Amino acid sequence: MSKGEVKSEIVSLLDGGLTEGIDAVDGVKSAGKKYFLPGESFKSWTNYGKALWQTPQRFKDRALSRADEMKEVGDIRKRSENEMRRTLNWWDLTWFGFGAVIGTGIFVLTGQEAHKDAGPAIVLSYALSGFSIMLSVFCFTEFAVEIPVAGGPFAYFRVELGDLAAFIAAGNIILELVVGGAMVARSWTSYFATLLNHSPDDFRIHTNLPSDFNLLDPIAVVVTLLASLTAIVSTRLTSQLNWISTALNTIIILFIIIAGFIKGNLSNLTPFLPYGVKGVLRATAVVYFAYGGFDVIATVAEETKNPSRDIPLGLLGSMSGITVIYCLMALALVLMQSYIDLDVNAAYSLAFQSIGWKWAKYVVALGSLKGITTVLMMGAVKRGRYLMHIARTHMIPPWFGLVSEKTGTPINGTAFMAIASASVAFFSRLDVLSNLRAISSLFIYALLSVALLVRRHYLRGKTSASRAFLLTTFIVVIICSSIGTSVYWALSSGLIGYYITVPVWFLATAGLALFVPQSREAKLWGVPMVPWVPSLSIFINVFLMGSLDYESFVRFGVCTIVMLVYYAFFGLHASFDAFHSVGDT
Repeated sequence: MSKGEVKSEIVSLLDGGLTEGIDAVDGVKSAGKKYFLPGESFKSWTNYGKALWQTPQRFKDRALSRADEMKEVGDIRKRSENEMRRTLNWWDLTWFGFGAVIGTGIFVLTGQEAHKDAGPAIVLSYALSGFSIMLSVFCFTEFAVEIPVAGGPFAYFRVELGDLAAFIAAGNIILELVVGGAMVARSWTSYFATLLNHSPDDFRIHTNLPSDFNLLDPIAVVVTLLASLTAIVSTRLTSQLNWISTALNTIIILFIIIAGFIKGNLSNLTPFLPYGVKGVLRATAVVYFAYGGFDVIATVAEETKNPSRDIPLGLLGSMSGITVIYCLMALALVLMQSYIDLDVNAAYSLAFQSIGWKWAKYVVALGSLKGITTVLMMGAVKRGRYLMHIARTHMIPPWFGLVSEKTGTPINGTAFMAIASASVAFFSRLDVLSNLRAISSLFIYALLSVALLVRRHYLRGKTSASRAFLLTTFIVVIICSSIGTSVYWALSSGLIGYYITVPVWFLATAGLALFVPQSREAKLWGVPMVPWVPSLSIFINVFLMGSLDYESFVRFGVCTIVMLVYYAFFGLHASFDAFHSVGDT
């Protein structure tokens, strides 16, 4: 295909996306109001005034109501007007997992945390964080198999926790996706500069803006838009490109592991715990985020040929493999060079230099760049599908939820999220973005485990009021004891607080297991050892939030307030109209 034909095809696709939201009225095309201001509440200023007056009642309605599971999978999906194409199998999903996860984190965080917090025991930190992330993966898998829609956690929360909880989650999902995409794009620029023997900021434009926003990054904008274009054109094409890039990246990773073991020195593993157990746990909280991105598999559930088989194989298979790879890569690094001498910015490159393989730094930089590229592509797939399903509920204009008949992909949602991520990447430094993304991710993972507890122990119309009260009480105690442990970790170096908070968490979980029998079993694939696994997932995710800085919580709070203001004036009324028009009860 010539350059002119490629350009024509891209213009055609984007034009098709922009004109999806057009209605034919009396033979004349006009912008369809239903795609931007749907429902009775927005038909006139009078209706909108009445809707605002009824805000308290509507707020209560949406907070207490739950979406019907079958309608979430069926009727809600029809609002996209065209079906997404089922082209993926378990093999595709496994590679999606590898492509979405293995990127910047392992190459940057390993040296930093081995040097500062864990020493050679960084291997244990990766093993512990891998175990922790698997708890969340179990919860994701059960939901994705039983509610196979593109909305991921947002859809699960609508079914189990209600519209308000789902909206708060939706806001954090969008925030995490936009910020995460911007982070990865700026990392791409840094590694590209390193590959060409430049410092990370050489290709950025230096300005007189405030210090956190003074390095403009046009390269990050370009790579974000290009990665999103593949997600717009075809999910299958994105999968194939991901195979190729991830396969090459895997070869580079194997080179790093084998070379590290061959040239390593066992004496570098002594002392193994130079910073003690607490140092290992500090490092665990940081390297945990190297595992982020796996939820892309849940967001392509609608495009999976056999969700009940393919999703568990793809999710559990990829994350188990990634945990092993991360532990081996960490071990290779601390074998090659003493943790004391590791460089916190380019640990692998300089470790190879220390063993006389200076040329290998280019291999490492290339591996990092390829990993980041696949993460960018998988992120583009995920962003568009999350936004699409949120738009199906009308919390945001349904125009973003339309699926192109030509490509079978959500063009509008993918393009909008690409522009948002590119805009943030252009201005914001990595250190501003990283912790804000982390707090949003941990919040979603913890809330997902709460939703699973509710799903297993509560059944509308059958669970008695007394059991519902006990369930609520035990979950609140589990959350509060987890918060108490997290706060104590952040503020104290002693142990006495853990003698209170951890037993309280244990007793609350045991009480839930003994006094609130499960109301349903998983239909196809279920999380083992409920309520212990989801309760432990809540505990760990809340605990890890305590490792984040105060400023991140302030930014998180500000973003949440902005979301709630939007919800009160638009999202609440649009979703109220949409919910009742579908006939949910």
